Formats: sequence, C-alpha cells, structure tokens
Amino acid sequence: MEIKKIGIIGAGTMGHGIAMVAAKSGHEVIMRDIEQNYVDNGLQKIDKFLSKSVAREKMTEEEKKQALALIKGTTKVEDLKDCEIIIEAVVENIELKKKVFKELDEICGPDVIFASNTSTIPITEMAAATSRPDKFIGMHFFNPVPIMKLIEVIRGLGTSDETAESVVALAKQVGKIPIEAHDYPGFISNRILMPMINEAVFCLMEGVASKEDIDGVMKLGMNHPMGPLELADLIGLDTCLYIMEVLYGGFADSKYRPCPLLKKMVNAGYLGRKTGRGFFEYTR
Repeated sequence: MEIKKIGIIGAGTMGHGIAMVAAKSGHEVIMRDIEQNYVDNGLQKIDKFLSKSVAREKMTEEEKKQALALIKGTTKVEDLKDCEIIIEAVVENIELKKKVFKELDEICGPDVIFASNTSTIPITEMAAATSRPDKFIGMHFFNPVPIMKLIEVIRGLGTSDETAESVVALAKQVGKIPIEAHDYPGFISNRILMPMINEAVFCLMEGVASKEDIDGVMKLGMNHPMGPLELADLIGLDTCLYIMEVLYGGFADSKYRPCPLLKKMVNAGYLGRKTGRGFFEYTR
C-alpha cells in the first residue's frame, strides 16, 4: 500500500520531528495534540528548523513553503481518520497509548495502519487493545528526528508482512534507514544501549573511575561521540530507569537490574539536561 497521508499523534519533540521529515518528503501530514498551544508550539519549531535549513542552504525558501503547506495542525482526533497510517508519539505510558489507539480504532477504517514510536513498550500488547493487530507495528524514530537516519521497525506477534513492507517503504521514502526487529523488551537499540549506560552508572557508584574518565574511555577508546553518562543526561535519567525496569521485568534476568545510584538520582529529581542537573550540571 502506498502511503500518501500521515497522521501524527503528539506535537512534542518526536511528533513534530516526524511530521517535518514526512512533509519534507512530500507527504501530507495531520499533526494532532490535545491542546492548541501544543500544536502551535510544534508548528513553530518546525518553521524554525526549516528556516535554519534555508539559511544554511540545505533547502530553498520555496521548498520550505511547500513542506509547511503539507502540515496541518489540529486538536481533533477525527481529522486523522482519512490517513493511511497514524504514528503515535505520546509519552511512554502504556495505558495512555492504549487509550489513544482504542479511540483511533473506533474512528478509522480497517485498512489504516497504526504505528507507535515507542522505544520500549511491547508492540503486541498495544496491538491487542485494537481490532487490527495485523495493521499494528512499531516505528521507533531517534532523536533528533531530522538528523538521525535510523528507524527501528518492530513487528508485533500479529503484524502482517504487508504492513511491515508498507512501513519499511515509508521509512525509505522519508529518507531514513529501516532496520527490522521482533517484539522483545527493548527491541534492539535499548536492549543494547541501556545496559551499557546502567553499567557505567555502576562503575561510578562503585568508584571505579570519575564520571569524566568513564565517559572519556568510551569516547576515546570506543569512538563513541558521547560518553554513556552524558548520554544518559541527554536521554533523561527517568527514561533510562524506566527502560531498565521494563527490561528487568520483561526478562527477569539480574543483568538488567537498575543501578541503585540511577534510582537515587531519579528520586532526587536529578534527571539530566531537562532539569539542569544529572551526572553533570547544565545551564538551563
């Protein structure tokens, strides 16, 4: 199935980023959020990013206008019913996501594909909240969406080959590189990344080395662009803890046990860049 019209649920960092790359590739986009100010903020950020692209001569003013003209913001979920695919990009809360998909399931035709941008919540479980598990899939974009090339495409237990093929084709159309995975806790990316971050926190807690030296080893010795503790601050320590808890609960394996220091940092409200303090301090 050729996808021409894309619905986005959520106008936040991931939602408006997905909307922008979809519009730049010539797709019509309906971006929905629960309040108009959220929608307006998302549209403003898209405009700002595209304006910078024009200033850097990465696109023309005309191309910017064409992309913006393809994006419509709304607070009405009914406006998404004619989309061929709807990509959900709300906060990582399974009950909220299930509620969103149940609502969409009632208003959308049976051929509409539902995709979740979740980085860790089980696709199969969300699909079971709808009447279309064969049309349900994960599309895990990476932040910042306009720059990061990867889309992790996650098949649920009931996802059809046709749905997966359509989504892989769409990923390529919007300029991304799709990599397919099956639905296990953490998929590929977070199953590998988060234990590494968690182990770096254990190293810090146990006094193996300073935070600067732990990050320095990974940058200088492993050629990582960012150390694991700095990366944790960027992701958000609360998000890192949540994902580790999902891995620990999903596999019941002690190797995924969240580090006590990570829990302590979250309990203290030291969540990283977004609060101005995590493993490192930031000027807000």
